[in-house]
Amino acid sequence: MSSHHFWLSEEQFARIQPFLPNKPRGVPRVDDRRVISGIIHVIRNGLMWRDAPERYGPHKTLYNRFIRWSRAGVFDRIFKELAAMSAATDTVMIDATHHKAHRTAASLLKKGAFPGV
Repeated sequence: MSSHHFWLSEEQFARIQPFLPNKPRGVPRVDDRRVISGIIHVIRNGLMWRDAPERYGPHKTLYNRFIRWSRAGVFDRIFKELAAMSAATDTVMIDATHHKAHRTAASLLKKGAFPGV
């Protein structure tokens, strides 16, 4: 696997796997580790979904999974649980990175992509 692509390690995926939805209905999901790695790669690099490398699978799958799981609060639960497992619960981090948002980013709140906000 190329070094400029992001991949969750087996250990990282094992930590978040218990928080993933487990509703076996319809067509079985494709490799969750690959899809989550692709979602992280797209978000981390500020890409549009259609610019996701093919090795993560179809960009439509990445987008649909991100939207569906965001609305269901899956990522919120993962982040809360991982933060609760940390020994550094009193640590505050400030990042001075600046990213320009895509023009469609403003509509995500209206579409309910972030239910807790």
